[in-house]
Amino acid sequence: MRVIAKKILREFCEKHSSCEQQLKAWYKEADKGTWEKLNELKNEYPSVSILEDNRVCFNIKGNNYRLIVKINFDYQMMWIRFIGTHAEYDKIDANKI
Repeated sequence: MRVIAKKILREFCEKHSSCEQQLKAWYKEADKGTWEKLNELKNEYPSVSILEDNRVCFNIKGNNYRLIVKINFDYQMMWIRFIGTHAEYDKIDANKI
């Protein structure tokens, strides 16, 4: 998968350095991912939440942070739509962001 908007992750890590290693690990795994369907992704990451419109929410660093991506499986692309704390996540509509 090609992950779009890596800059968002870098900027987030500057503010929240405690999750930098976990986000780097997530990025490496996502970049190497070759999932073709949401079910394949869910099989590999059982804790992800499947949202509307091919959006997926990953729990980062023991569920302290949430990362929402939108996936286009045909083009093998993943767009970062949101990264934030649980409190910040609770203030957004994860299906629309």
